[in-house]
Amino acid sequence: MFVDRAKIFVASGHGGSGCVSFRREKFLPKGGPDGGDGGDGGNVIIVGDPHMRSLLDFKGGKHFRAQRGEHGKGANRHGRKGKDVIIRVPPGTMVYDADTGELLADICSPDDRVVVARGGKGGKGNARYVTPTHQAPREWEPGEPGEERTLILELKLIADVGLVGLPNAGKSTLLSRLSKARPKIADYPFTTLHPNLGVVKYKNYTSFVIADIPGLIEGAHEGKGLGHEFLRHIERTRALVILIDVQSEDPLQDYHTLFHELESYNPALLQKPRIVTFSKVDTLPPDQRRHPAEEQFQEPVLYISSVTGEGLETLVERLDDLLNHST
Repeated sequence: MFVDRAKIFVASGHGGSGCVSFRREKFLPKGGPDGGDGGDGGNVIIVGDPHMRSLLDFKGGKHFRAQRGEHGKGANRHGRKGKDVIIRVPPGTMVYDADTGELLADICSPDDRVVVARGGKGGKGNARYVTPTHQAPREWEPGEPGEERTLILELKLIADVGLVGLPNAGKSTLLSRLSKARPKIADYPFTTLHPNLGVVKYKNYTSFVIADIPGLIEGAHEGKGLGHEFLRHIERTRALVILIDVQSEDPLQDYHTLFHELESYNPALLQKPRIVTFSKVDTLPPDQRRHPAEEQFQEPVLYISSVTGEGLETLVERLDDLLNHST
């Protein structure tokens, strides 16, 4: 199951309290104070894990609590620091504070790590309060409380190319043809219910990652058809492939609908390099492959067929060129 949004609760450990103690030995009945400090509480840390692909592990709302620090002890023994809690998430995860909406972290790579709840500081023992005029202090300091917060985890897939189209435009079939990905494919709308990733290998040992997101419908930018859930997965892509079914009753309207939804959700999406394609051209006779609506498009159109392979080599070549020359 693919899960790309989750809510979790995290709590760091409380700091241990300082100790009040005095040194007592056989020949030193009135030794000085030797109360140790309390240990710091453990932190809650989020790190990227390249082996994770979704937020399924956090479904249902999980609680994570770090260990509290130990209290200080006599003989100047300090309390042990509490153990940290490590939360592993897939690269591409954005971490928000659920109460304020503040973006706390953007985990883009396996090396990224961020402390989302810092453990409380340990308190001072009475040995810390000795002065020339105060030789037997009984003061001590309690440990500081740890931090608690509710977090929203939101996954935005990290891919080089995003496939964009209306339902049943042929995105999943194209992904399966270009890569080894095996998404669910059927001849009815909304076959794809969650994003799929595939690796496209090209000549000279180069490769790029392509993402197939579920089909967009009019009003997707307002959340219709789970539009928000789908559109955010193409925000990180470097290029787009716009697929339009060559058998559509109104390809020009499909073209405008897709671009309107992209612009309404995030105008920056239209600034990405893109290739507009007519898909499923194998369903038309050779002498009818050129669609009249093409002349009304504001950019060149590539004709492809994921069934026969027509135009696919040209598509991959152009994508490789876009990715190598895009900033």
